[in-house]
Amino acid sequence: MDLNLKGQVALVTGGGTGIGAGISDYLAEEGVQVAVNYIVDGAASEAFASELARKHGSRAIAVYGDVSKPADAEAMVANTIRELGRVDILVNNAGIWPTEEVLAMSDANWDRVIDVNLNGPFYLARRVAAHLVEAGRQGTIVNISSKSGFQLNTGGHAHYATAKAGVAMLTRALARELTGKGVRVVGVAPGMVRTPINEDKWRKENLLDSYVSRIPAGRFAEPRELGYLVAFLCSDKAFNIVGTTVDCTGGMLI
Repeated sequence: MDLNLKGQVALVTGGGTGIGAGISDYLAEEGVQVAVNYIVDGAASEAFASELARKHGSRAIAVYGDVSKPADAEAMVANTIRELGRVDILVNNAGIWPTEEVLAMSDANWDRVIDVNLNGPFYLARRVAAHLVEAGRQGTIVNISSKSGFQLNTGGHAHYATAKAGVAMLTRALARELTGKGVRVVGVAPGMVRTPINEDKWRKENLLDSYVSRIPAGRFAEPRELGYLVAFLCSDKAFNIVGTTVDCTGGMLI
């Protein structure tokens, strides 16, 4: 299926690892020019961007920025526009997932998770939407929420679940205000996704089999499978999908 995305420009936060890498890779395969945001390991991000360009023939760059800092959000958007000419697609993917019980959770740790996982998507969305409206162009914002934003199964993630639930409501609020201005806003709620960091954590805590048993589809998702969904949502074929967060959990939210 031709998604008619060739030549568009996407900024993908946390775009060089895990889910973000799967999204960046498939968008590049569809002919999208990708700005891969990172906060650590710039060399690896530069190498990943170069590999995307080599494999898919679309331009790709690495863009530094801490999504929890408004000044960095401003710089990320400005750098993407300077290097690639514009931004058509924003994927708010960057996030952190620490585990700590409420009684042991510091105020600072709570603030950090909310800043990265909820405030960050707002900072980037406002700036990209302003760019699109000012330029008189249509565009798409995709917010990556989580199964945990809708259903909480285990303890230790009060800050994460609260932030991700907020992302789902932010998606609706942004869509209500921006759709008429040509900016379509949608969300994606992944479940268990096979990434090196997550899989290592689950194995260490002997939770791997337990998590798989809770997935009706019978396995973790692959990062690239999230890329398929995001690319479709960014295309004109998804024109009428607005403000909702799409369940991509393999059935975990049934």
